[in-house]
Amino acid sequence: MTTTTTLVRGTELRARFAVALAEMYGAEVPAYTTLVEVSRAVNADVAAARGADAERLGSLERVTAERHGAIRVGSPRELEQVGRVFAAFGMHPVGFYDLRDASASSVPVVSTAFRPVDPAELAENPFRVFTSMLAVDDARFFDAPTRQRLERFVEERHLFSDELLALADRAAAEGGLPTAEADELLRLATDAFRLSTEPVDRAWYTHLEKISAVAADIGGVPATHINHLTPRVLDIDELYRRMSERGITMIDEVQGPPAWEGPDVLLRQTSFRALAEERTFREADGSVVTGALRVRFGEVEQRGIALTAAGRDLYDRLVAEVDARRAGLVPGHESDGHENDSQRTRVEVALDVWRRHLPRAEADLVLAGLACGEVRLVEGALLPACEADRSFSLAALVEAGAVVVDPIVYEDFLPRSAAGIFQSNLTDAGTKDVELDGADYDADRLSAILGKTVLDPIELATAQMQRSVDALSAQLKTPITH
Repeated sequence: MTTTTTLVRGTELRARFAVALAEMYGAEVPAYTTLVEVSRAVNADVAAARGADAERLGSLERVTAERHGAIRVGSPRELEQVGRVFAAFGMHPVGFYDLRDASASSVPVVSTAFRPVDPAELAENPFRVFTSMLAVDDARFFDAPTRQRLERFVEERHLFSDELLALADRAAAEGGLPTAEADELLRLATDAFRLSTEPVDRAWYTHLEKISAVAADIGGVPATHINHLTPRVLDIDELYRRMSERGITMIDEVQGPPAWEGPDVLLRQTSFRALAEERTFREADGSVVTGALRVRFGEVEQRGIALTAAGRDLYDRLVAEVDARRAGLVPGHESDGHENDSQRTRVEVALDVWRRHLPRAEADLVLAGLACGEVRLVEGALLPACEADRSFSLAALVEAGAVVVDPIVYEDFLPRSAAGIFQSNLTDAGTKDVELDGADYDADRLSAILGKTVLDPIELATAQMQRSVDALSAQLKTPITH
């Protein structure tokens, strides 16, 4: 008689992991629970008002369950280990984000995000964890004595137990774990990101905090922790208004693209301000006292359509134009009716810039080669005439109503927006010696640290779009031209 062992697969492990972290974080930061409640209410109201259009970028069930977490680690060793933990949940490193020069404040970290990459896995549960590593070797932030002490401090701590790492490696290799081992993996992984009760060395923390509050939160504490857990909302401006009505202090503005009448692109984010949390400190005389730190905040996001490489280049140029107009380096455009943009908000100027440069429809963004969408044939629709070379033009198929374009959701992050939220939650800009050279980091260096390739988010979305075009071409038995 043979027995079979039922595995808890990576998809279920990931979903359970997201829920476990949410329950833990909600207990640690009660305002997070309020944020989730308001997000759910906004999503339900938007779905009721907009119907099917509200689910263009994901089902209501997916959007409401969706979360991204954020953690910070202090060394390549810790980053490699956390990559092993997330691999157990079917989460892969995607994107390289350099936050060191993304804001005026001192944010000495480089980041990647661990997430599913297969569209079916994303549809099941798109849990992501934005993971930042302290760039200890960047001399612009850390002098030699501080760097040496930081390296010793981080090397002496152990964020992840040998048991957790062994279970994670096994789950990644086998695609899951038997029930008992799966439960233990989830318990150990969740506990690894729980806020530590061990006293913080006040003098060391204060020294790092003068350089960067983010550095202190990474290298001045004995363990890592969930820095924020982020729900997704369908109308971030309405959420901002409702949170403010409840008396919760939000950061000054929504980060990322402006709200406008055209398609949402990439990602919009905001947060409530970091709250004082009780912590214990060890003083210089060895005594332990109670104090408070403000390092964790409640972030929320609204996701839009993924852009192609050309679309992302255009987006970056639009952001630069907004900055230049607000700085008075270029005049406002006469068609906007605003010649002096220096007195206007970033969002107001961005709205004018968006209207001048971007198409007003998702399909037009895709057909212009700026955004990523999946194409599908409308059953029973009449096809347009073929081109002279016997191919079909995608634009002609869409114009004829024979093909529709479904937007591909942007699953990733924006370094400037992330740094903007960090900066909005800091009370001190910190220090950075801009006369010195920074340490070199890129996706290849993070890949070497992790022992696996950091994937390119634009390539992933573009490949997804191309697969749908190839499938359409096979269905029509004719080449499709863009």
